[in-house]
Amino acid sequence: MKSLKELFRIGPGPSSSHTMGPQRACLEMLKRAGAADHFRVTLYGSLALTGKGHLSDVIIQKTFAPKPCEIIMNTTETMPHPNTLTISAFDQEEHLLKEMTVYSVGGGAIVIKGEESPEGQSIYPHHTLDEIHAYCKENNIDFAQYVEEIEGAQINAYLNEILIQMCKTVDAGLNTSGLLPGKLKMERIARSLLTEAISCDGSEKEKLLLSAYAYAASEENAAGGMTVTAPTLGSSGLLPALLYYYYYDCKMQREQLVNGLKIAGLIGNLIKHNATISGAQGGCQAEIGAACSMGAAMVAYLMGLNMEQIEYAAEMGIEHHLGLTCDPVGGYVMIPCIERNAVCALRAIDAAVLAKHLRKVHKNRVSFDKVVETMNKTGMKLPIELKESALGGLASVIKI
Repeated sequence: MKSLKELFRIGPGPSSSHTMGPQRACLEMLKRAGAADHFRVTLYGSLALTGKGHLSDVIIQKTFAPKPCEIIMNTTETMPHPNTLTISAFDQEEHLLKEMTVYSVGGGAIVIKGEESPEGQSIYPHHTLDEIHAYCKENNIDFAQYVEEIEGAQINAYLNEILIQMCKTVDAGLNTSGLLPGKLKMERIARSLLTEAISCDGSEKEKLLLSAYAYAASEENAAGGMTVTAPTLGSSGLLPALLYYYYYDCKMQREQLVNGLKIAGLIGNLIKHNATISGAQGGCQAEIGAACSMGAAMVAYLMGLNMEQIEYAAEMGIEHHLGLTCDPVGGYVMIPCIERNAVCALRAIDAAVLAKHLRKVHKNRVSFDKVVETMNKTGMKLPIELKESALGGLASVIKI
């Protein structure tokens, strides 16, 4: 597994695989053929089917500007990876200077065909939670200490930057009104939800506050604002909502929240390594399911639970999203994506609370590692219509 720096990335929304990934691919082409006169980018698979809604064309043209770039949406040709783009660079006489095929593999990561991955090297010696748990018990450390042992103390500063950006994203969403971009004409409602929350009390207030924060981060992402992959941008409202709530409403110390991010990152890393975090590959179970698992583990840690309870929370977070389809209406990261972030922020806390008490009376029969394996197999069985293609599910019954 690679560093958490490869999992948590700051960048523009609305999609890590459809916006941030193509942006990084175009920047790589500029490094190699920056003197080119113009470019052509051909999008395939999910990138072609939902590229407009995910602003893929916008970020590509913006990255190459002021040089012109022709964009072709190829929805008929099947490629080895559902998020494939081919970038071609030309001189003034239309001579091909450079061409590369790139796979946007989720979470903003890219792989260039025929080359070693430009992402960081693997640094974690263990690849399952069972292995990590055994190592931690043997060395009398917890999961957060394990992450710091592998990553080094510098990971604290990086995760503090991630925490700050997540809070900035929520703040931006709470303080912006109006319509989100695109044909859906959806109105931002995070600020209104916050007003509703303030008028309530007890558990209802807590739930509405979390929902308002999740809506704020998700709406900011949908508008193309700056946010953080957690583990993707389609699921980037959940962790910020939880962290914002614990920081501002529960007055939890920043150092504790950074440690919580280590736990969330460890879980997300394991899912990314052993399965997928790409909605185009695994459906929304790989995005919001993974985020819920990360959030549940983080909340369990912040509650002071032990490693067995943290694992149980993480396992529940993803188990109950198995088979969840990725069916963005119109290809926009809005319906059902924004609402799912809010709902799953609440479910993350529920999973942690359940894990606290269930683990006292019995050992979970389904391990975290097994449910990740199941999620991966389930994703492979899902038809393309239900994996970020806007061809099935809600996308097929709600017309715009």
